[in-house]
Amino acid sequence: MVDRRDTLRLAAAAGLGSAAGLVGPRAASASTDPRHAGVRHADWSALRRALSPGATLYLPGQASYEALAIPFNHRYADVRPAGILLPDTARDVAAAIRWARAHGVPLVPRSSLGHNYAGYSTTSGLLLILSRMRGITPHQASEPGPTERYGPIEVTRNAGLVTVGAGVINADMVPLLADDGILVPGGRCPTVGLAGLVLGGGMGFSDKMFGLTCDNLVSTTVALADGELVTCDERHDADLFWALRGGAGNNFGVNTSFTFRYERLRGQVAFWQFSWSLHSVVPALVALQEVAAAQLANPRFDCRYGLGTDGQTRAQIQSRIRVDALGGFYGSAEELTRIVAPVLDIGTPDERRANRDSIRQVTPSQAAALLAATTPTQQFAEKSAVLTRPLSTAQLQAAVCGLQDWPGSRNPQGAGFALFGEGGLVNQVPPDATAFVHRDGLFIQALETTWADDDPPETGRAGLAWLDGFYDAIFAAGRPRGAYQNFPDPTLVDWRRSYYGDNYRRLVGVKHAYDPTGFFSYPQGIGQRS
Repeated sequence: MVDRRDTLRLAAAAGLGSAAGLVGPRAASASTDPRHAGVRHADWSALRRALSPGATLYLPGQASYEALAIPFNHRYADVRPAGILLPDTARDVAAAIRWARAHGVPLVPRSSLGHNYAGYSTTSGLLLILSRMRGITPHQASEPGPTERYGPIEVTRNAGLVTVGAGVINADMVPLLADDGILVPGGRCPTVGLAGLVLGGGMGFSDKMFGLTCDNLVSTTVALADGELVTCDERHDADLFWALRGGAGNNFGVNTSFTFRYERLRGQVAFWQFSWSLHSVVPALVALQEVAAAQLANPRFDCRYGLGTDGQTRAQIQSRIRVDALGGFYGSAEELTRIVAPVLDIGTPDERRANRDSIRQVTPSQAAALLAATTPTQQFAEKSAVLTRPLSTAQLQAAVCGLQDWPGSRNPQGAGFALFGEGGLVNQVPPDATAFVHRDGLFIQALETTWADDDPPETGRAGLAWLDGFYDAIFAAGRPRGAYQNFPDPTLVDWRRSYYGDNYRRLVGVKHAYDPTGFFSYPQGIGQRS
């Protein structure tokens, strides 16, 4: 059976068949690394014999290899694995690690489609795609926590535990929410794997109310660099468990399952979605940020604001500059309307009317669908910043001017920035309690440029140069100290402090204890010297 993710891969493979616009650090060659392509047929056969019947190994030239090799960010589609393994069990993962070590082949895990923005879920060695490990097992608590009511929504805290395989994606959790009211704070993109999400922190539209995804992790099983399977939690291998909550993926091992604490929701939440065209973008963003700052400590209000454009001609790019804002609220539509009142009088009469009419009550699963988005797509680059205060009017004006100069592309995702609201329970956790250090943010900002697979290479190069200038113009008075490790930027110089702050030293100690030879390695991996 071909599932939705396989369909996406096959479509991507077809689209890249004649792509002209690959832009990446290794885009000059689309071949596998000859050091790893030289692994003998007998060696691959030995790996197959070590696997369970449900696992499959694909080599170049075999059916499905091409579709599976392509990462979500097609910018890195030129990186070709020597082999692709779809393990079926944790023991398959452990066997693959032992084999890769014995044969000197790098190994990189990918939980789903390979969403890593910097291409770190690609390899010229052995690629592990964990998408078959998709089991979901909930366990209701015998003594759940207190039940709280916020208008039309009822929340039962600590309602139980749910164990998920490493291949589970955000979309896989929606039926639990729709059928049983089970919520684990996840991310916005339906096809993003929970594994990568939680290991780098995990923000979404419920993080202010219930904490980051990593704050709800109770235990996890991980295959270490020697192939040993270890289950860690607060009492067992506690340093490793600390590091796996925000220390990012592919640093300490390959996680094969996760157990999360879940909440149970009954009733309805409030949803809203606003938009403004060019003439109102600055006053709208000023007012939106003021609302978010006023609600920083309120866990029930969460938001995402975006400033962007798209197009290929100068006229298209300038006329399509817009602001989009949306979010959820654990409470009534009437209470939400009072909170966002400062922004409802901004814009044209049609914009004001549409914005006010968008506020409504929906079920939690309906809210999840309304808030979901798969973005960016095709080829893209991203920078991030952890903001502890609103962007100033001057910074917003610089951003608008920068967007007017975007070079354009065929990708309808365009370019711009997004502000993801933080605060609430996220900021109540001490910065050293987990590896995720960013506990004082108002927003996590993502700045991006995109281009299409059929754009010429110079389009991608122009977009990359523009993104550098866009970031520099917004932060001309000084760069933010923090950046989000789940939005990695391969050009970020001081990435150790930006991603991990004062927690980096402890992360290096955990790395040395659990992976002393650096088997799990990538350019911005923990312990990298360069």
